[in-house]
Amino acid sequence: MKFLRNKLDQIRKPFEKGQKFEKYAPAINALDTFLYVPNHTTKHGAHIRDAVDLKRTMITVVLALLPALLFGIYNGGYQHFIQLNDGVLPPFMDVFLHGLWKILPMIIVSYAVGLGIEFAFAIWRGHEVNEGYLVTGLLIPMIMPIDLPLWMLAVSVIFSVVIGKEAFGGTGMNIFNPALLARAFAFFAYPLFMSGDKIWVSEATTTDAISGETILGALANGKEVAYSSMDMFLGFIPGSVAETSTLAILIGALILIATGVGSWKIMLSGVIGAALTALMFNAVGITTIMDFQWTDHLIVGGFAFGIVFMATDPVSAAQTDTGKLIYGVLIGFFAMTIRIFNPAYPEGIMLSILLMNALAPTIDHFVVNGNVNRRKKRLEKSKQLKSA
Repeated sequence: MKFLRNKLDQIRKPFEKGQKFEKYAPAINALDTFLYVPNHTTKHGAHIRDAVDLKRTMITVVLALLPALLFGIYNGGYQHFIQLNDGVLPPFMDVFLHGLWKILPMIIVSYAVGLGIEFAFAIWRGHEVNEGYLVTGLLIPMIMPIDLPLWMLAVSVIFSVVIGKEAFGGTGMNIFNPALLARAFAFFAYPLFMSGDKIWVSEATTTDAISGETILGALANGKEVAYSSMDMFLGFIPGSVAETSTLAILIGALILIATGVGSWKIMLSGVIGAALTALMFNAVGITTIMDFQWTDHLIVGGFAFGIVFMATDPVSAAQTDTGKLIYGVLIGFFAMTIRIFNPAYPEGIMLSILLMNALAPTIDHFVVNGNVNRRKKRLEKSKQLKSA
């Protein structure tokens, strides 16, 4: 490690203040802080001193994403071979490697394009590169169809980073979740590659024997579903790269909650809001998918992944404790409402979270004002009691 440290120090010299490549210092500093904890400390003023920094937080989220990603890689190969070979699977590694061969290029493109833009903006603005894209760059390919053309993925990343993030000032300033913006852009710009029965299974578009319609898509079209609730929970179903396994997502949720990185209030309230909404619609018969139980709504589609990894984004979510509960309940409500009443778009979690991203500051505003008004009333009442 000392050898690597010395080499990095040598590489940094031309980028130091007053040197030839000073303007490009953010790029080399990003590599340094990625490999090592920054060695500078505060000299004056009041600061919170803690072992947790942005890099550690982002790494924790990446670790929480790994179970869903690894299962998504396997399921990518599983969905391909289970249909291509009439239910006969090759050895485990062949299945896994097929999924890896399809998904790894998506991850590489996402990081290469996104980090390239982040580095360019950091050099232009003269500030350091933030670690925020460490998570976003992994999330974007994880919520896309496995056969999305790489150039479409790249364009979606460009839109997400430039319009959804850098236009607002960079990491910590964005209003909307950048990963969801990438998916929304791809959905509206390239609808044929983001919906239908061919895009969710590897090479389904080039093989007539493969058809990979999602469960929600089939139900919205009045078709029967051949998958059991256990298949949905474990994730052996067609869908976006890493959104299918509720079990893997729950493991990630436990990691986020245990480390304090993810808000359990948003997760729990989101599930409650979705469950009550689906149960209500099932009870009164207002649904386009009458035979789909309300419990299955929680374990199919992108709901679980969205409520755990997207809705809890600390930048775009509500900040107050009460606001988080309201925010989560409304996400669950709108997700189920869109899913049930809009057969053209049976998956509603993306639009639901983006809508609530826009409303999160308003929710916090009313929560804070409500607290202030209650304290004013208590103070006024206390003054009246003293005067009496």
